[in-house]
Parts: sequence; C-alpha cells; structure tokens
Amino acid sequence: MCGICGEIRFDGSAASVSDVQKIAEKLSPRGPDGAGVLARDRVCFAHRRLKIIDLSDNSAQPMTDPELGLTLVFNGCIYNYAELRQELTQKGYRFFSQGDSEVILKAYHAWGTACVQRFQGMFAFALWERESGRVVLARDRLGIKPLYLSQGNHSLRFSSSLTSLLTLNDIDKSINPIALHHYMSFHAVVPPPHTLINGIQKLPPATVSVIEADGRRRDESYWELTFNPHPGDEKKSEGQWQEEILAALRLAVKRRLVADVPVGVLLSGGLDSSLIVALLAEAGQTGLNTFSVGFESIGSEEGDEFRYSDLVADHFSTRHHKITIPTTELLDVLPDVIGSMSEPMVSHDNVGFYLLSREVTKQVKVVQSGQGADEVFAGYHWYPPMSHSTNPADDYARVFMDRNPEEMAKTLQPQWLSQDYSRAFIDEHFSRPGADAAVDKALRMDTTVMLVDDPVKRVDNMTMAWGLEARVPFLDHELVELAARTPAPLKMAQEGKGILKDVARGVVPDAVIDRPKGYFPVPALKYIKGTVLNRVREALVCQTARERNLFNPTMVETLLADPTAHITPLRGSKLWQIALLELWLQKHNL
Repeated sequence: MCGICGEIRFDGSAASVSDVQKIAEKLSPRGPDGAGVLARDRVCFAHRRLKIIDLSDNSAQPMTDPELGLTLVFNGCIYNYAELRQELTQKGYRFFSQGDSEVILKAYHAWGTACVQRFQGMFAFALWERESGRVVLARDRLGIKPLYLSQGNHSLRFSSSLTSLLTLNDIDKSINPIALHHYMSFHAVVPPPHTLINGIQKLPPATVSVIEADGRRRDESYWELTFNPHPGDEKKSEGQWQEEILAALRLAVKRRLVADVPVGVLLSGGLDSSLIVALLAEAGQTGLNTFSVGFESIGSEEGDEFRYSDLVADHFSTRHHKITIPTTELLDVLPDVIGSMSEPMVSHDNVGFYLLSREVTKQVKVVQSGQGADEVFAGYHWYPPMSHSTNPADDYARVFMDRNPEEMAKTLQPQWLSQDYSRAFIDEHFSRPGADAAVDKALRMDTTVMLVDDPVKRVDNMTMAWGLEARVPFLDHELVELAARTPAPLKMAQEGKGILKDVARGVVPDAVIDRPKGYFPVPALKYIKGTVLNRVREALVCQTARERNLFNPTMVETLLADPTAHITPLRGSKLWQIALLELWLQKHNL
C-alpha cells in the first residue's frame, strides 16, 4: 500500500514536477519506505512506497516498462497477482520484478481496461501509455483505496489524499454546497464524485477513467452489486448457504495473507475480527500478532472491550497487544487525527484507529480488519424494519438521515440551502434495478455508498497515517456478491448477521458470538463536556467560523448549551458533527 499522485497537461506545456513533488511530500506517511518521481513532458507521476510485496527496489515506482511503453503508479494490493503472473508468462510476457505492480502493467497491455475485472484486491492506479499519451485511472470495486481528482481546462491532478491536493494554489477551495448538504443530512457521507471542496472530486468505486491526450475523458463502471438470485439459489438450504459463506470467507482471509512481511489482526473482540483470527488459526497461522485498543472509562461508560479480545486471544494463543490510551493523550492527538482525514469523518473511532495504528506499526506493517461485515451481512438495527416497508426510500431516510429539511433550514445559513440533494440521491439509488426488496435496496446503498465513504475511508486514512496497510476480508468482492444473493431473512436473524453467527459456531467461542453488539467505545468524545466541549466551543464561535458563516448562530448556541439533547437517529452528536467540520476546515486553512 502506498500513496500515488500526478499531473497530466492538455495544453502542450510540461507537467509541473515541483507541484507533483509538493503533493507527494504530503503523502509521505502513506509510503515511508521509498519515493520516486517520473516526468515525461506533459505527464508527471510520483509515488510513496510502503514495502509489502517484493521488498527489493525492482518493484519501486513509478514503474516503467520501456518495451511495452507503459508507466504505472499503484496503491493497494492485487492478491491474485501470482496466478495472473503465471497466466501472463504463458502469454510470453517477461517480468523483471517479483511484485504485483508489474502484473498490472502486463495485464493492462494484455487485456486493456478489462484487466481490472481480473484483479482480486484493493487498488487505485494511474497508467500512462507512451505512444498514445492516454492516461488510465482506476479504482477497486468497493472503493477500499481512495483516488481524488482535480480537473481544469488544461490539466488534471490526482492523489491518494484530498488534503495533499490542497497544497496547490490554483485549485478552487470553496465549499461544495451539494457535498455540504450530504454531510449535514446523509450521516456525514458524501457520495462520489462530490467532496466538500468544489475543485476536488473523487473517482467512484468500480470505475475506470480514460483520459485522452487532448483532455477528453470517459468514465466506465466495470462492476455492479446485484441482489437478485442466481438460478438454483432458491433451492439451497440454510446449511448450504452457511457452507458457501464459510468457504468464501476462508478464501478471503487466505488471500489477504499474501505478503513478504508478517500480517497481524486488529482484534476488537467482536464477532467479525474474532472470526478472522479463528480462520487464520484454522489455516495454521501460529504466533499471530493481535492488537486491541481501549480508553479511560467515564462514569459507568466503559472505555474498552478487552474482556472479549482477551478471550479470543487466549483461545487461539495469539501474541496479543493491548493498548490503553489516557484521555489526556486522546485530546492531545485530536488535531493530528483531524489532519489525517482526507474528508471530515465524524465517527469517534477515528482517534481509536489512529492511536492503535501508531502502536501496531511498531510490530507489523500489515493487518487484517473486520470492517464491512455489518453492511454486507445486515448487522444494523434498521434492516429488519425495512423488511415490511411499503415505501423503502421514505423508511430508509427516516432512520438514516440526520436532519430533515426543516431542521436543515434552522442549522445552515440561507445561502447554503437549496434542494434536498440527499433525499434525491436516496430516491435515485433505490430506483435502480438489481435490488427488488426494500431491505436489499438498503443493503446495497450501505455496502456501495455508506461503507465506502465512512468505515472504509476511516480505516484507510487512520492506518495509512502511520504507514500501516489494512486489509478487509469481508470486502472480498466474491464474498460480497455471495452475501448479496443470500436470502435477507438469514442475514437479519438473531438481531443481525444471523448467518454469520451460525457460520462462526464451533469456530469462535460462543461468548463472543452471543455478546451484545458493541461499538468502538471512546467515552470522552461520546459525551462532549469539559475540555472537549471547550475546544468545540472555541472552534464554532471563533472569528474564522463567524466569517465562514456556515451555521446559524442560534442553532450553534442551542447545541452547545445541551449537547446530549441533540442526537441523530443513528445516535450521533449533532454538535460534534458541525464542530468536526469546522475543525477540519480550520486545520487545512480553508
């Protein structure tokens, strides 16, 4: 995993090496093991490397194959690269490295943009054809790896991080009102291509973008998640579904062991991460490094779930590392956590992942993590009511949206109010073919939109702030496709993730399966008071915030007066949501 960036010019002038180097410098935490820049007239690529596969300099990037006339920068991991390499070798291709990056080069030459359909893994890459001048950008099916773009009349810049592009002076850094509406109402999720910055977009997941030498661009989606059954699915028993899911999960976990360095696990003590540990142990992994983080308790609110992670670590004899973070340190690093966010992310567990990643990198450079299981296997509380919905978009909006139009009008200043973009997005998404049942429409939305621009982005940003590669087996696209076809009642049983719990029986201890559903506990941020409240108040009433004029001062004072009285339907703090946005904008001088 690494950081990539570059510039492509369309006006005949040379790409700016100095600008690209500025962007790359901001990406250095993502790739602490190496750096490279390649400039050829109108194209300049840069790369920051984290050495995971083929630790030699043969896999350094930007990577050029002079014989094929192709140059690549790549972030991610292609788990089936060895199989693809063998297939390409049989086609006559010669390799000079032992890594997955070169496989992308050869695969593109052999199969064109269709090569992405052969890749098992997470990826974002840019590839330049020397002869045609064409540049191809691509992103993996579930958006695990980010790719931000800033396109003008005469150039296009790209980067693994939005904030790295802010180093350039000629980018429009004004606030995008559509993205602001999504952030304030759609549970802080901003769907692509929008970001909060007008001059920066993000390439949607499962998209290949082809940019011709004259600037013409065409985007093509190469994968779509459908919930309609395959022929024969209706005849499968519950036991057959369980067997198929367990086999697919075993394969997903095995794939994510591909590395030339040790692979650990972020072990929360919940079902998802515990199942990953169990399957690794089943596959013969010994001496596995596992990691858990906890915080100080506040009152009766516990700040850790060590009793569950200890149980799993003891059961499977892992080398377990427990990290306890005092509240004072949590508050001290909060500005750095916000600075590591490519986009504002309100979840309290950002700081947990950030501090956990800092400690994990002292032991390993790669971990597997359990993100995605709740969306893929219907673990959230709003799915069962959707089963009986006669108006799916209405019912989903009621449980998922943070503010209705009336409250938006009370919260935002009038100049930021327009149409209800978020509700229109839900209506459009729910009307697409491929998911007929109401609950399937909600699951598709959460898996392909919410998951990408909330939990997945959170894990990428916080782990890569310390040069740690996080792999997410529950987002193996074949497992996701299988789960989508699995009958919804099997997934929603047992208060959510029923079939996953059944799969886990006999694999992980029952105490982990039957425990109450938990969330990353960060009491100091859940209850906004004391020092945290003071910082929030300073951010929202300072001169910079007043001049920005985003929020109605009356609503700001109402939220500050009683933070715990103003909670979103999904149990988030409305005060923390607006404060985090303002803190992020101030951190990046916007």
